[in-house]
Amino acid sequence: MIKQRVKHMVLDAARTAHAAGVLASDDFPDITLEEPKIGAHGDLATNFAMAGAAAQKMASRKIAEAVVDHITDPDDLIEKTEIAGPGFINFFIRPSAWLPVIHEIHQQDTAYGAADLGGGQKVQVEFVSANPTGPLHIGHGRGAVVGDSIAALLDFCGYRVEREYYINDAGRQILTLGGSVYLRCCQLAGQNVEFPEDAYQGDYIKDIARSAIAEKEQSLFDLPRDRAEKELAGLAAEQILAGIRQDLENLGVCFDRWYSEQTLYDTGKVEAAIAFLKQKDLIYEHEGALWFCATSFGDEKDRVVVRQNGQTTYFASDIAYHLEKYERGYDRVIDVWGADHHGYVPRLTAAIAAMGRQSSQFTVILTQLVNLLRNGRPVSMSTRAGQFVTLSDVINEVGRDAARFIFLTRHHESPLDFDLEVAKAKTNDNPVYYVQYVHARISSICKKAADESPGVQNTPESADLQRLSEAEEIALIKKMGKYPEVISGAAALMEPHRIAYYLMDLAALFHAYYNKHRVLTDDTKLSTARLHLVVAVQKVIRNGLKLLGVSTPEIM
Repeated sequence: MIKQRVKHMVLDAARTAHAAGVLASDDFPDITLEEPKIGAHGDLATNFAMAGAAAQKMASRKIAEAVVDHITDPDDLIEKTEIAGPGFINFFIRPSAWLPVIHEIHQQDTAYGAADLGGGQKVQVEFVSANPTGPLHIGHGRGAVVGDSIAALLDFCGYRVEREYYINDAGRQILTLGGSVYLRCCQLAGQNVEFPEDAYQGDYIKDIARSAIAEKEQSLFDLPRDRAEKELAGLAAEQILAGIRQDLENLGVCFDRWYSEQTLYDTGKVEAAIAFLKQKDLIYEHEGALWFCATSFGDEKDRVVVRQNGQTTYFASDIAYHLEKYERGYDRVIDVWGADHHGYVPRLTAAIAAMGRQSSQFTVILTQLVNLLRNGRPVSMSTRAGQFVTLSDVINEVGRDAARFIFLTRHHESPLDFDLEVAKAKTNDNPVYYVQYVHARISSICKKAADESPGVQNTPESADLQRLSEAEEIALIKKMGKYPEVISGAAALMEPHRIAYYLMDLAALFHAYYNKHRVLTDDTKLSTARLHLVVAVQKVIRNGLKLLGVSTPEIM
């Protein structure tokens, strides 16, 4: 990697300058190399001289001059160096030095960009985990794609990853679900009953009620109401969960495990978790309730785990669930939640610390809201009235690829505008179309080369890459050379949107190149080199889209 080689040159030059007595100290700062925003300032730049001025007790520009004077470049990577301002060192890389990137891409193929950041650590990514009380909405879709892409990234970078969905099938919301279906059953049976505002309002409740009446007929109303509601709750949750599974599969999201909250109670894990904290003197009684000492671990106040009436809280089951995660042997646990759960983070973080885990072993990723638009205008939605656009509606209208890619065109902590018409458009305004079209166009070029240019070969040994000298060609190669760094950064920060950004930038460079230069020319050697170049672009596009769960069509 050119950046690493230049770093070594700078450090070796500083050491040589120190040995020669030009630099006073061998206490050198970390070397950072950045790509200048202005191309005229070179390919890479470092502030090494300014960062080391205090240790050297000399002007930073003098330090820069000492480094430049002592640089050795056995591989002839650097065309020239410049010292700018107070001591920035700008490096201009020889165009031919970028050419090996193409061979690297072809040799590594699907593994290009991979890294061993994880060293085999076992990681669990839990995401979506919506209550089985209604269909998934577009916000759930964003969390699903973010979680799934993070899992794919970590897996690609050396972690052993498992995806998990936590089914909230215990507690008040399930009882409310059963009551809501029961009341709709009564209405469908001709009974005059009121439907309270705190019940689930959507038409899907009526659909479940119709199927329940068809299945159980009069026997449903022969049961005591509490028993009927309990049966209907189980029936409804099962149907809704089946729909959730299908919606996620349609989005390309599959889980290794679906974990039921109810099993935590059935197996005594909630009681065991409370007993565990009691043994550590982290549970105390106050006003008839049991409290967890969350303030001892940075939370703003202590939290109730068992109410005065003896009922456990949701927090108690969440503690049990996360304790059980670590008991399963995960080195690291990652939860992807909606932004409305931000206030819950400190208390669960406190519970993780109480388990004796390090902060690096638990991460919460919050995904912000999605604003659904059509031609730039908001789509009217009312969750209270049960009138909202479901994730299934969005996927059916725009397709899996567009949904996934657009969900990743913003950082997960930023609100996202999702325009349905843009997502369907077959134009450059649609980011996924813009990127996928590069892959399809290169497939078309390859087919044309095979059909019409038999002398043009797409094999490493046949390509004279020295023929690639156009500025647009070097720009493409430099961009592809940055791909491994982008992947490592995205994995380390768990920010898959960085890949989407990168792919859009690479696509823009390709379109600019294709519009200015012919790939297949009358010059067989030039055509072979250019074909080798664009197929490398295609492979990088394919690799990046795969990590985002987006397909790579051959024809569009």
